[in-house]
Amino acid sequence: MSPSEAPRGRQHQSPPESPRRSRRDDDVVRDAVATYAERWAETDAATGRFLELVTGLLDEAGINYLSVTGRTKSVESFAGKAARIHDGRLLHPDPLTDITDQIGLRVITYVHGDVSAVADLLGDELAVLDDRDLGQETANEGRWGYASRHLLVSVDASRTVPPSLESLRRRSASVQVRTVLQHAWAEFEHDIRYKGSVPAEHAPDLDRRFTLAAGLLELADREFSAIRDRLQEVAPEPRPAPDEDPRIAATDLAAFLAGRYSDAGWSRTDHYAWVSGLLLELGITSLGELARALDDVDEASVSAHMGYKYPPGAVRRLDDTLLAAYGERYVGLTGNAHRQGALEGRLAKLR
Repeated sequence: MSPSEAPRGRQHQSPPESPRRSRRDDDVVRDAVATYAERWAETDAATGRFLELVTGLLDEAGINYLSVTGRTKSVESFAGKAARIHDGRLLHPDPLTDITDQIGLRVITYVHGDVSAVADLLGDELAVLDDRDLGQETANEGRWGYASRHLLVSVDASRTVPPSLESLRRRSASVQVRTVLQHAWAEFEHDIRYKGSVPAEHAPDLDRRFTLAAGLLELADREFSAIRDRLQEVAPEPRPAPDEDPRIAATDLAAFLAGRYSDAGWSRTDHYAWVSGLLLELGITSLGELARALDDVDEASVSAHMGYKYPPGAVRRLDDTLLAAYGERYVGLTGNAHRQGALEGRLAKLR
C-alpha cells in the first residue's frame, strides 16, 4: 500500500497556519517527523492489518457496503499537520500522539441506514475513542454540506485477537463512514476548492451551488433508503434456476431473505451467491426446502443468544439460523473452511 494524502473532510476549516514558531517548536516538529518517517513502513503494515480487520468485521456481519479502503498518512502530510500553529502555539504539541489519522480507513455504503449499522458494528467489536457525525453537526446548524461519520477506533484491550493483530493494540485508526452520494459530494467539493482556481468574486455563488447540491443529495439518499425499504416489503416470485446450476439463485435468495428478515439490511451481492453454495452443500436447492429447514429454529432465541448491538445483515441472520439448525455439520462445510474458528465461537454462544 503506497502512501497518500489523509482522508479528507473539513480540513479547509482548520485553524490558519502562522509562521510564528519558537525554536523549541521547530525541534519538536523536526524530531516527530524524523521518527514518523522511520516508522512509516511499520505504520503502513498496520494500516493493512486494520483494513483486513474492518473488512472482515463487515463481511462477517453481512452489512452491505460499496468499498473499504485504507491509506497511511504520508510523511509530507504528517509534517504539514505537525507544523500547524494556532494562537502562537503548536496545534499538536505531541504530534506522534496528537495526530490521530496516521492510519485512515474509509467505508462507503449505499444507503444512510448502513452508515449507522457500520458505526454500531465498530462500536460493538472495537474500542471507539471518538465518534463524530459531521452530517448531523451540519444539520444541527441549520445547514447542508459535508456529511460523514468519523470514528477513531482501536482494538479493544479486553478482547482476544489473533496473533497477527496483537500489534494493533498499541495503535488507533481513523475511520470515515459515508454513503456513496456523500462521498461524491465531498470528493468533488474538495477537488474544486483545493485547486484554488475559483476567483474570489465567484466564491459566494460557488458556496450556494455546493449547498444546493448537498441538499439534493441528502434528498436522494432518503429516496434510495425508501426504495430499499419498499423492496424489502414486497418479495417477487422466485424464477426457475437454470438446469445446469442447482443452487438457489442469488436474486431469489435475496428476495426471500428480505421478506423473512424485514428488519435486517441488505447484504453484499456476492454474499448471497456464497451462502447459496453453503445451502447446496446442505442439500437445500429450493426456497421451499430452505423455509422448512428454518421453520424448525426459534430465531428469536437465536437473536437473543447472539446479542447483537448492531443490525446484522440478512445473510448473517440466515447464517446464524443455519448454524443453530445444523451445528457442527454447518461449521464443517467446505465453504466455511476459512472461518471455522469464528463459527465455533458463535456456536458456543448458541449452546
